[in-house]
Amino acid sequence: MKCQWRSFGYKSKVVVLCSIANFINAADRVLMPLAIVPMASEYKWNLYWQGWILSGFAFGYFTSQIIGAIAVNSYGGRRVLCFAVLLWSLSTAATPLAAPYLPALITARVILGLGEGLGLPTIFQLFAQHIPAEERSRAFGYMVAAGSVGQTVASLFVPHLDWRVSFELFGFVGLVWVVCWLLTYHDPPILSDEEGQQLIEKEATCVSWVEWISHWSLWSIYIAHFAMNWSNYIIMQWLPTYLSRTLGANKESMSLTAVPYIINSLCGVAWGHIADQLISVGWPVLRVRRLMTFFGLMGPGICLALFPEVSNLVVAVLVISMAMGLCAANSSGHLSNHADVAPNHAGITFAISNTIATIPGILCGPLTAELVVASHGRWFPVFFLAGTINFTASMIYHTQSSAKPVL
Repeated sequence: MKCQWRSFGYKSKVVVLCSIANFINAADRVLMPLAIVPMASEYKWNLYWQGWILSGFAFGYFTSQIIGAIAVNSYGGRRVLCFAVLLWSLSTAATPLAAPYLPALITARVILGLGEGLGLPTIFQLFAQHIPAEERSRAFGYMVAAGSVGQTVASLFVPHLDWRVSFELFGFVGLVWVVCWLLTYHDPPILSDEEGQQLIEKEATCVSWVEWISHWSLWSIYIAHFAMNWSNYIIMQWLPTYLSRTLGANKESMSLTAVPYIINSLCGVAWGHIADQLISVGWPVLRVRRLMTFFGLMGPGICLALFPEVSNLVVAVLVISMAMGLCAANSSGHLSNHADVAPNHAGITFAISNTIATIPGILCGPLTAELVVASHGRWFPVFFLAGTINFTASMIYHTQSSAKPVL
């Protein structure tokens, strides 16, 4: 049994279980943006209240990132990831009960964010600890792709289900994962000497908090992540509403919102293999990270800047699909860069990065509503701003990033 734990099979188990967790994470996250169209009609919510409901998630997500990264070092990935999935699954299942009462609903959204905020830093720390550098791009690619599959499945099913059933169903799936996790995942194995040489030394080191914000190589990651999430939150939170209000999408055609996530999933795996292949044939890691981030930020930036000019529903979905496919390259770019520059502390650097990158989630709900109302129903300022942020972040990452460990 111990030999099996030391084998590649153990690493595969870590990647598979964490990828499934991210599948559930991403699916639960898009339930409200999809369900809010019929919910707003049923409960008579205006655009401002919809914005606050959508952003409630980000308030919780913002709060728990760094807590999750610290907790995984103190309590281990098994306990923290189990608690995270349990928390967000219970809040998902409870959403139909809270829906008639806005304070209760927003509280449930905050709790969902708290749980999901604990999840990804834990997964990043597990990957940094147990996945060798030459396999990390693929591992992150599979994990991100699983999230896209979760968003795809939710986008396909939610428009055809009663919105209450959607929340209850995906909440139940999360509880099933918790049971499987407790039964199949145990404490990390003792690595063989050969694997130990491949992985970065993980001895405990004391790092001043100033160090987390004192290196441009880290700030370039934080800024790139902020920009990526600004675009992603716009698409995730507002695409169904935009297609319904501006392009006349009905309940049946709303399933087209699954297409961008399908493309993102497929491209995430492809970009991961391309990045690992480039590294294996001798490309410097930094060049690969910069190339992937260039595609992942500049590509969606162009697509979003042009998106308001599209007046056809199918073409609009294709443009967003292209943006999401290019965005998937980020998993092999700045998202994988954490394990390069902070191999001993990738969970914490990701938590800081994701905390900063959650600010768009807080702002995009009410700010988008304000921009659309102030522009008399025009969405051009929303998408142009997202494109501009992507362009700027891409330039900063290209000039300031590094692949050398700084922590």
